[in-house]
Amino acid sequence: MKLLVLAGGFGTRLQSAVAEVPKVLAPVGDVPFLYLQIEHWISQDLWSFVFLLHHQADLIIQFLEFEKNKLLKDCEVTWVIEPDPMDTGGAVAYTIGELKLTDDFLLTNADTWLGTGIKAVAQSTTPSMAVLSVSDASRYGQVEFDDQLKVTNFIEKSNTQVSGWINAGLCHLNVEIFQNWDGRPFSLERVLFTQLAGEGALTTVALQTDFIDIGIPEDYFRFCKWIKSGKKNEL
Repeated sequence: MKLLVLAGGFGTRLQSAVAEVPKVLAPVGDVPFLYLQIEHWISQDLWSFVFLLHHQADLIIQFLEFEKNKLLKDCEVTWVIEPDPMDTGGAVAYTIGELKLTDDFLLTNADTWLGTGIKAVAQSTTPSMAVLSVSDASRYGQVEFDDQLKVTNFIEKSNTQVSGWINAGLCHLNVEIFQNWDGRPFSLERVLFTQLAGEGALTTVALQTDFIDIGIPEDYFRFCKWIKSGKKNEL
């Protein structure tokens, strides 16, 4: 199964700590963050990757080309560069059209680390999304779902610390839900997932695993310390 990787963002919030390269290439010890991600995905039996690029796409492509006969030597790798920022949903829809994809696929954020979950999400019925229970969901917004594991509501980010379930940044999707795309940018989270939830069509896959989004300096440095510790400390 293909893993589509959203890696076209500007990484504005992380630029105070990592300004020279896109956030997916932020250094973690001696290697870029994306190296660790790909290594981790391969360890979970993923071998086919499509990178959705825009901002500083040339640097990410250079990295992928460099690793083609090394880390990625046994993998199928391609990429698509958005001509203009299309937001998350537009980026996926554009890629489906460019590559003429017809099969179901996994989708993840390049800057979100998940310890496990690939197999469980890949075996779920599309469309589905991984969710995690966290002690502070204020930064991410919450996902509410019923006893049938169907998403019923999304709660916006807030300034109040509250525990809850969050979108873990890994989904199992099908091309049919993008077939009526009008060519304009749109958000997966705010538009498509909300629409699917309203139809009772979006299933959750609850995970219990390591999770971090390196999008802000505090979490990026925390991830670096975790890797340096040999993943022994709590993430």
